[in-house]
Amino acid sequence: MTDDDSSPPRSPSSLDAESDRLAWRLAVDAAGVGAFVWDLVSGDLRFDGRLLELFGFDEDGFGGTIEAFNRCVHPDDIGRVSDALQRAIATCGDYDAEYRVVRPDGTVRWIEARGHAFADRPDGQPVRLVGAAYDTTEVREGEARVGRVLESMSSAFFQLDRQWRFTYVNSEAERLLGASRVHLVGASIWEAFPAAAGGPFEEHYSAAVASGEPVTFEAYYPPPLDAWYEVRAWPSPEGLAVYFVDITARRDAQEALDRSAHRLALLASVSESLTATLDPAEGVSRLATRLVPELADWCLVTLVEDPHASDWRRGLRDVGWSHRDPAMEDTLRDYAARRLRAMTDSSYLARAIREMTPVLMGSSASEAVAAVLEPGAARDLLRQLAPFSAAVVPLRARGRTVGVVSAFRDLFRTPFTDDDVALLEDIGARAALALDNARLYESQRDVSEALQRSMLTPPPRREGLQVATRYTPAGEAARIGGDWYDAFLQRTETSSTPDIVVVVGDVVGHDVEAAAAMGQVRGLLRGIAVHSGDAPAAILSGLDTVMQSLQLETTATAVVARFEQVPSPADGSAEVLLRWSHAGHPPALLVDQHGIVTRLADADANDLLLGFDPAAERHEGAVALQAGATLVLYTDGLVERRDRDIEDGIEALEHLLAEVAPSTSDLDQLCDRLLGAMASEEQEDDVALLVVRWAPDAA
Repeated sequence: MTDDDSSPPRSPSSLDAESDRLAWRLAVDAAGVGAFVWDLVSGDLRFDGRLLELFGFDEDGFGGTIEAFNRCVHPDDIGRVSDALQRAIATCGDYDAEYRVVRPDGTVRWIEARGHAFADRPDGQPVRLVGAAYDTTEVREGEARVGRVLESMSSAFFQLDRQWRFTYVNSEAERLLGASRVHLVGASIWEAFPAAAGGPFEEHYSAAVASGEPVTFEAYYPPPLDAWYEVRAWPSPEGLAVYFVDITARRDAQEALDRSAHRLALLASVSESLTATLDPAEGVSRLATRLVPELADWCLVTLVEDPHASDWRRGLRDVGWSHRDPAMEDTLRDYAARRLRAMTDSSYLARAIREMTPVLMGSSASEAVAAVLEPGAARDLLRQLAPFSAAVVPLRARGRTVGVVSAFRDLFRTPFTDDDVALLEDIGARAALALDNARLYESQRDVSEALQRSMLTPPPRREGLQVATRYTPAGEAARIGGDWYDAFLQRTETSSTPDIVVVVGDVVGHDVEAAAAMGQVRGLLRGIAVHSGDAPAAILSGLDTVMQSLQLETTATAVVARFEQVPSPADGSAEVLLRWSHAGHPPALLVDQHGIVTRLADADANDLLLGFDPAAERHEGAVALQAGATLVLYTDGLVERRDRDIEDGIEALEHLLAEVAPSTSDLDQLCDRLLGAMASEEQEDDVALLVVRWAPDAA
């Protein structure tokens, strides 16, 4: 303002009011807001230029009446808009409506309108309604696009406001939640779905709102929905957006897969456990511990030892049991010791064996089992064990029942189902085969070992000549073999006193056939030696000839030694001459009273194995024994194993003999010390050991 300006100054308040009106007008223009006035007395309806533009009219084409306005409103919305206007007039209150208008060119626009009805005096009738309106078409179209996307989604979606009320629910959410949006929108989620309160749903939703961070989780909602859901929730200023899918089928498939994998793992574990031993009793014990607590709270395993017993109880024996509670083990053991004798003919065990089918007791197992037990200690012990459900499965292999598994569960565990019985049957089939194999092996082993030991006769006695023998079979995998020792008297034409012949041999192989072949070779060697009176080399040559003549398809190693009593060249007193011959066998060892060890065969003196060439030349050695000299014959199982070759083993045996032989007067103790030091814990081969000591002064 200059000094010569003659206009009156404006007050700051008038400048502010004018600025406010200008700012308001600019804001209205920027927002595209138009105004209207409806004179309720005259009926005139006046639109400003902005509103006329929104409706697609000029000032002359509109008409200026409520009827003209109604003709512009979409037919589907006219009733709702008219109701809103009448409410505002009747209450002299606010008018609020959103509706579509059809413009003269046929296009449709969405309009949001706000207004208020005014009276000309207090408590009077309204005389005009003043309001404003603006175009919401773009917002509506955007919302429609979003709505179409949300409706077409395969995932369910709903929106919650800050008060946990539903503001939007898509069709998939309606389907999964089992409720329509009409009932859900406006309702609190905690009231509509009370089981969601206080659980993982409320926990994660609240955490998302509190932290402002999205959350993802899986949760189960109980009946009536009875489903698992994968949920993703995003917080926003308006509330919480929630996407979720029903994963019940996926969870069921995963659980089924897990159960299948678990079942296979259990079956593999049982198979591995049972096949790791060939002892039936140990196998049964392992089966009981594998089933508890995996499939049962406690169980008993019964062997059917004599299926043809006149009293079926006498043919059974409880040999395995296990309880998940160590405090109940003694009770279960006592029950196992008594229950078979207390069972009646109608017992579940007799039924499973007789009908060869499993028995399932889904509940009340305690009463059912007690009913087939005679009154007494067994029934009282059963009451203490208190089973709720039970499954009794026969173990069948090769068309016969070899055992029975009785599995029990307590009240607090899910009862046995048909699936559990099927799993027990599968386990039982594997267990039965393993147990039957173990029984067959045990029977075959006992027969073979008895046969083999029957041929290992005790050595003859001779004054001054001590003899000790040992035979140790191999481990479980190949227990019966072709190793043998022998000692017998042999008469010769040149001596009135019988000589003593000792033999250690090994037929190639580790089975019953090898044991049988060993019996043949041993018998032939003994017969040839006794009949012919030949020295060791000639005995081995004769044996080779006979083996070929009889077509024995086997090979063997052997060392034959003969103790001959001869007069001393010095004074004519009796002395002992040792004569020996090797046929591919580990060298015999001679230890004098001072601990000096001598090998009686080397590469040149160790002849060809038996069973290859009867014409092969056989060599022989001889030495006069000094008092206290000890001869050690053995098979390769004593000196050879996986972690040690045979040469290292022979050297180790030599060092051991040098250390312990002179100081050990008892040959039985010497044999035990040699076996204890040289044999491995998991013996892989048979061991035959024969030790002879010339001790003329010993009693």
